[in-house]
Amino acid sequence: MKEEREPKDNFGLKPAQNVTPGMKQEFEDDAWNNNPARSNAPKEEGENHEEPSENPKAVLNDCLQRFASVDYIMEPGIFGQLKRYFQAGGTPEHVIDQLSSNYAAVAQMANLLAEWLIMAGVGVTDVQAMVENHLKDMILKTFDPKKADKIFTEEGETPGWLTEMIEHHTWRSLIYRLAEEYPECLMLNFTIKLISDAGFQSEITSISTAAQQIEVFSRVLKTAIAKFLSHPEDWQSAIEEVAKMVCHGQHTYLYSQVLIQVLSQEPKGGFIMKRLSQEITKYALKNNHNVTPITMALNGSSRHPQACEALTSMLSRNTLNPADITVLYRNYTSPEPPPIDLIRNPQFLDLLVDSLFKVGVKINQEHKSKYIYLLGYAASVCEIPSKKGQPKGHRVLNKDELKATIIAIEKVHAICNVSRGSSELIPDISTLYSCIRFPVVGVGVIRWVENTVTEPSYFKLCTESCPLHLALLDEVACVHSSLHDQILRLLVRLFESKQDELEILVQLELKKMLLDRMVNLLARGCVVPVVKYISQCCTKGDTDISLIRYFVTEVLETVTHPYSSEFVQLFLPMVENEEITGSMRGEGDNDPVSEFIVHCKAHYTTL
Repeated sequence: MKEEREPKDNFGLKPAQNVTPGMKQEFEDDAWNNNPARSNAPKEEGENHEEPSENPKAVLNDCLQRFASVDYIMEPGIFGQLKRYFQAGGTPEHVIDQLSSNYAAVAQMANLLAEWLIMAGVGVTDVQAMVENHLKDMILKTFDPKKADKIFTEEGETPGWLTEMIEHHTWRSLIYRLAEEYPECLMLNFTIKLISDAGFQSEITSISTAAQQIEVFSRVLKTAIAKFLSHPEDWQSAIEEVAKMVCHGQHTYLYSQVLIQVLSQEPKGGFIMKRLSQEITKYALKNNHNVTPITMALNGSSRHPQACEALTSMLSRNTLNPADITVLYRNYTSPEPPPIDLIRNPQFLDLLVDSLFKVGVKINQEHKSKYIYLLGYAASVCEIPSKKGQPKGHRVLNKDELKATIIAIEKVHAICNVSRGSSELIPDISTLYSCIRFPVVGVGVIRWVENTVTEPSYFKLCTESCPLHLALLDEVACVHSSLHDQILRLLVRLFESKQDELEILVQLELKKMLLDRMVNLLARGCVVPVVKYISQCCTKGDTDISLIRYFVTEVLETVTHPYSSEFVQLFLPMVENEEITGSMRGEGDNDPVSEFIVHCKAHYTTL
């Protein structure tokens, strides 16, 4: 084995340096004359020993002890230690003997073994991954944050090797893992900032790592919000990603909500930011975080202490009570009511909808009208921006739809509050259909239907091929596109529910009926979410193939070109699947399956 041999690719390992009699001149040129090429090498403890008080004998013993360690010649501080050794009167012969006898060439042997593996037919990238992964494991096992901080602070500036290191994804991922494990390490926190400054903030998925520094967290938050804005078709997962990050801690939640609150005041896109803020609040409440004080502080409620106190009381307990409802009702029926945004709190609106549209919820008859008024007010009244010349803070309210909304809520509440079967609802169909055009009633009907059909015995006692409760969802989907997501979530929940008490054939018919509701939802514009869900069912393999075939058949009869590229990417693999559509194809290309495939192959590039 040749000691001077250097492989073409050293896999991140520095080749060993030979110890020869001529090395003394190299030490003189390199270390003693302050060669810039060595300026980035980390300094070891005790490297700068210019003090005259240093005992030469102690220096010699210390240096020889270091030289006796395995592969010390590979250490970055070797030249500084040689300088100390020779200045203290050490002899070249002794140091050469120590360094050469303790040279095991671990790094060079690793490079040599890597070359042998490549010659044996293993891919270069595979070999590189082996070496890098092993190095990562070793570093994770032996990393000492105190030593890292010491080396880092002794440099006085960013080491060159660190700048090179963060250019590679493998080593950046190592830094992320170490920073997660050692959040107090200054060297790692600084490196995370370097990575963020270099533009790799989208890789920092660990919130605890990002939350250590406001600059890094701000960049990561910005990237997450930008993803939410640029992926409207997948807004649910994007919002959850942002919410999870924001809810990491109290400081991240407060900082983020204040920032989003400022953005929500912008004339362009402000309402989207307000929606994002509300979704983050809902996520925090779902995870049992008490964020009510922060929410109330940000919505300007301090100028209306009575309304603020009443609302805070209900939100903190997550339950409504007549006394606080009465206070809010009195405030919002006064000549100068508080801002509408105060009661447009998602948690408060959910509580109102539940109290009015869930079966069996009892409300004191004396106070029922107040509940209905507040829900109708929050849903229908809008504030008109003040015009020039009007005093600051002046608000003009548009209450044109308030009365009709309250009447619709009252009518549907009377129907929903009593448990009824499908046949008993027939006389009320016209009332339900006429009132569903109000968005708040549409939300209430979905809540009522969900509460009814998720009862364990509902489908067991149901005799209709399509229960009237679920038929009402078709009407809501037709009138309110903004409620498509809620309807789909309910249909998915029912589709995946266990109906073991029903016979197998009855279960299949039930699932086909639910697929019909999904196809109706697709026909109303909720295309990608529906097809994506069925595609996932197909991929998982836990859904009866006849149901996938039924869905594909129904969709092919419903849709026509032109198609969106995303729809083709999701739907075409199911149509091309022989197991699904093999029995649906004819001899020529005249059947719907073949026509769809031919059209997509001719007009779309599929992955």
